[in-house]
Amino acid sequence: MAELVYGTSSWSEKSWVGPFYPEGMKPAEYLSHYATQFGAVEADTTYYGIPKPEMVQGWVNKTPDDFVMCAKFPKTIVHGGEGPRPDPAVVLVPDKVKDDTIDFLSAMEILGDKCGPLVLQFPYFNKTVFARPQDFYDRLDRYLGGLSRQFRYAVELRNKWWVKEPLLDILRRHDAALVLVELGYMPHPASLAKKMDLVTTDFAFARLIGDRKAVDDLTKTFDKLVLDKTSELDRWADLLHEIANSVEKVYAFANNHYAGHGPATIRDLVRRVTELK
Repeated sequence: MAELVYGTSSWSEKSWVGPFYPEGMKPAEYLSHYATQFGAVEADTTYYGIPKPEMVQGWVNKTPDDFVMCAKFPKTIVHGGEGPRPDPAVVLVPDKVKDDTIDFLSAMEILGDKCGPLVLQFPYFNKTVFARPQDFYDRLDRYLGGLSRQFRYAVELRNKWWVKEPLLDILRRHDAALVLVELGYMPHPASLAKKMDLVTTDFAFARLIGDRKAVDDLTKTFDKLVLDKTSELDRWADLLHEIANSVEKVYAFANNHYAGHGPATIRDLVRRVTELK
């Protein structure tokens, strides 16, 4: 049975003070406290910019030796451009993203053994960005082939019709994982798993993101659960329990927008998975 490594999608939410962080705790102290509660976290901040070496070293200093950080590739690489629309002239184009790729991986190298899989989180691509799924597959294949094997990688797509065998074959070839993601407009990974084998390497990577609008309509803070996701979490638990027989590690992270409070969601999921053992 695989090791379950879990946490939340970032640690910097100020509305967690009270229900998760002690009253009066300063933001600079959040990560150290977080690491007493969970053994892993996603570094969402790296999507918005490559962190300075001193920032990454600070993460290392504030966490125990067995802590794991899973960072996202910068937006400049997986999205391109500064506007809301992805730039097809930039996304994964070697000449355009080479420097940022080198700088990002150099920063992640500082994490040492604490570095978990690095996530390429792609936005939704319409036909003005990639006219055919194969155009994206070809570019992803070349990019993954040029990455350092020092790190492990996970790939998240937000085009629901693109999660097909050609993609899975590419991931297997490069020893990368498909990110199992639950989004409002994506099929639940448990449904996909009935149609194809989603295991592409020796680890699995799950992200419970949810429907941002549904949660934002109910709350402006993230201090408690506001949605009942019982049925979805049961499906997740069954899926991860099954996958755990085929991999060495399962990484799982919950976002505040999944049900209103990331820590409560991931604890609930872990409880459900554990009860199936």
